[in-house]
Amino acid sequence: MRIRLYNRMDLDDVLKLYYDTVHSVCAQDYSLEELDAMAPEKPNIYHWETSLEKNHTIVAVNDEDEIIGFGNIGQTGFLDRLYVDKDYLHQGVASALVKHLENYAKVNGNNIIDTISTISSEDFFKKLGYKTLSEDISELRGERIVGYAMEKKL
Repeated sequence: MRIRLYNRMDLDDVLKLYYDTVHSVCAQDYSLEELDAMAPEKPNIYHWETSLEKNHTIVAVNDEDEIIGFGNIGQTGFLDRLYVDKDYLHQGVASALVKHLENYAKVNGNNIIDTISTISSEDFFKKLGYKTLSEDISELRGERIVGYAMEKKL
């Protein structure tokens, strides 16, 4: 596995990975309606392009150069996305992505990383030293989505 910067040609693969990951990994913690609200079959391409390009976005690729994970972080130290292909879970991909994103944040003057974790990933973030601050309930496409506001001091 190697980590590299996201480029615009990665968009379709990133969107597919996001949809597949949310609908498989998070299925134990959310209803089908909530999963569809979080990861609709037809995403807003403009929103994704803008967000992925504006933030520091990285992808993890396997030996065949297929994207197996991605994540991004904003200038303020908000870790916005972290998703790994279901077939590559528990193989260090997410931890490597987070380490890279945290290093990027630290170099850019952020001593605290914030994120909103899904129910499915809260334990993962705790293992990396993140603390749960509060439950976070947001409304997305008419569905209430429960997550957790978390932070880590670097």
